[in-house]
Amino acid sequence: MTQALLATLQSLEVELHHPGLRCDAARLEQLLHADFHEVGRSGRPYDRVTVLRFLAEQASPPPVVPSDFEVRELAPGAALLTYRSAHRRPDGSLENHTYRSSVWLQARGEWQLYYHQGTPALEISDA
Repeated sequence: MTQALLATLQSLEVELHHPGLRCDAARLEQLLHADFHEVGRSGRPYDRVTVLRFLAEQASPPPVVPSDFEVRELAPGAALLTYRSAHRRPDGSLENHTYRSSVWLQARGEWQLYYHQGTPALEISDA
């Protein structure tokens, strides 16, 4: 169960990294829970409306390099996904290293992102 859950939530999370490529406004509406909220890497809080607007406006977001995904089932239909990420610069180097935590809830067989937080992290290698 844990490996399947990890694969599912990792796939959904990565969809949000590429809103201009694979994730249109309707899909974003599906992925973000009605009560979604976030604390960004900056420490600022964001509500669902703000995040939907921001993601929809990202025509060419910086390439996200995620790694070290882990999942913990919190309760039936609730899971915590943690991972690291960085943005790839045009020269190939990485910046904005971040620890990420996402709480996903399952309703009617579909997973939705309920809460997300990014915390600045030390640099990770380009591995």
